[in-house]
Amino acid sequence: MRTKRRLARANYAPPQQPAAQPPVRGGRRELYLWKMKFVLGIHPNALAYSMTTLGAGMMNSIFNFYYVKLFLNRYKISEVAFHQAQVVFMIWNAINDPLFGYIQDNSKFACCSRRQFSILYGAPLYALAFLLPWFPWKHYEEGDWLSGLHLIVALCAFDGLLTFVLLAQCALFAEISTRHESRLQLIKYNQVATLIGSTSILFCGLISDNMENFAYFQAFTVLVAALATACMCYTGKYSTSQYEQREIYTENANRENGDGALSWSSVISLTKQIMTEKNFLFFVTMNFFQVFHLAFCNNFMMIFADNLIPKDVLSSSVRSIMYGAGFICPQCLVLLSHASLKKFGYYRIILFSFYFEGVAAAVMFVLGPEHYYLLAFYLTTNMVIVQASFSLFNLPLADIVDADLIKHKRRSPLSSMVFGTNALFTKPAQSLAPMLVVTILNQFGYENLSNEVAQPDPSLFLGLHDAMFYLICLVPLCIAVIQILTWTPFSIQNSHMIAVR
Repeated sequence: MRTKRRLARANYAPPQQPAAQPPVRGGRRELYLWKMKFVLGIHPNALAYSMTTLGAGMMNSIFNFYYVKLFLNRYKISEVAFHQAQVVFMIWNAINDPLFGYIQDNSKFACCSRRQFSILYGAPLYALAFLLPWFPWKHYEEGDWLSGLHLIVALCAFDGLLTFVLLAQCALFAEISTRHESRLQLIKYNQVATLIGSTSILFCGLISDNMENFAYFQAFTVLVAALATACMCYTGKYSTSQYEQREIYTENANRENGDGALSWSSVISLTKQIMTEKNFLFFVTMNFFQVFHLAFCNNFMMIFADNLIPKDVLSSSVRSIMYGAGFICPQCLVLLSHASLKKFGYYRIILFSFYFEGVAAAVMFVLGPEHYYLLAFYLTTNMVIVQASFSLFNLPLADIVDADLIKHKRRSPLSSMVFGTNALFTKPAQSLAPMLVVTILNQFGYENLSNEVAQPDPSLFLGLHDAMFYLICLVPLCIAVIQILTWTPFSIQNSHMIAVR
């Protein structure tokens, strides 16, 4: 016996560290992830998470930047039909986020309850919805009722699928890890993906001559839709979270909340619990105005620049670069501020951005609209700052998810519910911004300007140009003041100083 023990000890070799050898079992997927992490030095989960951002970024940038100008200037939609579409969109936009959030957190079907499956199966439909506005259902006459219906269908379909896919991704952000360092890593990968995705605006403008060559524009959108689908499917296949065993957690959540039926009482109860958090209310109020400001920039930057800056001052190619910079530079700014985020935290960075926006708007208002190059720089910079600060908003929302998990002693986080309830109150701003601005501009003759075939006499639209200039200065200034007042009381200010929560 002793001899056998000695031989056993002599033949015993200590096991290798897991990181030093590829996994023996689990198939190709695990081997692929092992090579990504230890051979190429890429974090596979962060890469997989960010691929949805890449795909969505390519489509969302083009959709938000071009759809208003397309329906107003090319499809000649009437102001009444435009407002009707925005009202329907505003209602649907507010309802679908908490609805999908509740379904994804409580559904028994894997295509809804598993974040990865929601992205995988929703991606092709999301891409098809993106293509809806770019292909007219017929040749529209001015004020054609069908163009109004087209806008309603395009907006509601696109936002519905966007919500279903991106809500699952937002939930993944909160569930991949609760560590601040890990979340900053996700933000870093995310911004690189957004940076690459936002170049779609630049290339779309250059290829289609800012939508003047509509056939090229349509072909480019089809290419973007195909690439975006492939990117998002990658997330669905390769992303993981610390709540991977969704079936177990779903059963626990169902027992916690009753019989697991999707009842209105459960929706109201969970939403009430989320909304009793003061930090959530402060964040939602601030975020509402951020969404309004972002929609204002995305939808009208091109219109304002085309009307306030003469074409002999900025050529079409320079304008394309300018518009592309408005989507590309925010991601560069966030990547460059990675060290500052670690040192100061998102709370102070976001607060500083509000002060910067307010001061820049006040300075531009004092200088006046005659400084064309400065005006172009201001329009681009304002859009960059707004988009860059908005890119950080998943961090406070993830902290709110963590606080809700601890406060109510849940077995699993209500990530989708928190993100969905936030969207319930902030998404209407996406419709209010274009409705309000189009109404104001039409009071000063923009509808007549967009209907002119020939280049109109600029002197006939001096009032319109003044109104545009006041809008691009006073709207950001007022929003900055409101956001400073609502963001200052937010109490989760030092999560970056806690290594593990």
